[in-house]
Amino acid sequence: MSTEYVEADPTITPEQIEQGQQAYRLDREHVFHSWAAQAQLDPMTVIKAEGSYVWDGQGHKLLDFSSQMVNTNIGHSHPAVVAAIQQQAARIATIAPAHVNDARSEAARLISDLVPDHLNHVFFTNAGAEAVEHATRMARLHTGRPKILSAYRSYHGGTERAINITGDTRRFPVDTASQSVVHFMPAYFYRSLFGSTTLEEETHRALDHLEQTIIFEGPDTISCIILETVPGTAGIYVPPPGYMAGVQRLARRYGIMFITDEVMVGFGRTGAWFGFQHWGLTPDLVTFAKGVNSGYVPLGGVIISDEIYTSFADRPYPGGLTYSGHPLACAAAVACIRAMDEEGMVTNADRLGREILGPGVVELAEKHPSVGDARGLGAFWALELVTNRETKEPLAPYGGSSPAMNAVVAECKKLGLLPFSNANRIHLAPPLNISDADARRGLEILDSALDVADSYYEGA
Repeated sequence: MSTEYVEADPTITPEQIEQGQQAYRLDREHVFHSWAAQAQLDPMTVIKAEGSYVWDGQGHKLLDFSSQMVNTNIGHSHPAVVAAIQQQAARIATIAPAHVNDARSEAARLISDLVPDHLNHVFFTNAGAEAVEHATRMARLHTGRPKILSAYRSYHGGTERAINITGDTRRFPVDTASQSVVHFMPAYFYRSLFGSTTLEEETHRALDHLEQTIIFEGPDTISCIILETVPGTAGIYVPPPGYMAGVQRLARRYGIMFITDEVMVGFGRTGAWFGFQHWGLTPDLVTFAKGVNSGYVPLGGVIISDEIYTSFADRPYPGGLTYSGHPLACAAAVACIRAMDEEGMVTNADRLGREILGPGVVELAEKHPSVGDARGLGAFWALELVTNRETKEPLAPYGGSSPAMNAVVAECKKLGLLPFSNANRIHLAPPLNISDADARRGLEILDSALDVADSYYEGA
């Protein structure tokens, strides 16, 4: 199809453009960016954000199919959450975590009400990486065991332990093998590491591999298994039927704590409040961040089972943060959860996946030979781009990029779409309250942009 390049929005004023240019100059002079070679970076300026859209430094209006870092689940500048932050700032802007504040208490109650009955306590952090740090610390102290099992093709955060727990290439420069982390192969059917030809085989073989890993490492040395319920930046590869339940069974069999990492998919992203609810799991610890308040103020946390809570009922927990349960962040969480509930956003994410995004990515895969696989749940989908469907040669290497992928992403932006990309994949992660019309428009833009990917296709 033909889609025209997006023009500058005439409602954006020259003053806004100038402010953006000044912000860019200061950024390049003073800001040190994450995950980037600083001298090679040319970051996009954002001068406005509202609903499902952002405006770049030239005033181009872009449909945000990334939800930024897959965290603005309710879109940008939701009035209820903005008002809650303003009201909280006028009343109690900050307070030490040792003191009770009503925003934190209510946020903890609302979060606890969303999960199974055995998960009744919440420890608040500033972000997802800290949540992983503390969840694994709790598991180690509760069990008295040192080792942590996590999957390859995973991401759990950028702090010292979290990056070692991470299974993708970003850990390589800083992985010191000092955190007692053992990695295992996950169930990932499209690029099966077990030679599986069916989903059932993938489940069985991946679980057998995990149990053998547990046995060879020594069950009595392993404190926890941590898994993203649907891995995010590692590829949005939905676990095959029976896999997650099987992991939980193995954890129970060997007395290992089961941690589900819900930092990216928690709070509605997959069409359920938490990803583990798709499989009826009962984890011991749940990490969260991002969608809990749509990223309006930094917030993360750990939801703790009653069993693990009792470990610290009469002995101090050795950990804390100055901003644990910050009132501005918790007030935003309360408003965000309420808005999601009242506006039916989680149900809408499920519907978007079943009626629009899911069928849409299937159509794109049928039309474009460069789409090797299309997969996802709710408002969380991935297009895996290849140069050959038979060999599954990726359009960009694992953990890297390529001129071909850069060209696809550039075409998306020129046509008015801000995508989330990682290695050889385009991720579709729009706000959960995106309009049907905008969701379809995003798919139409992707349709045009994938013509660029097709131009690099070398298969028959």
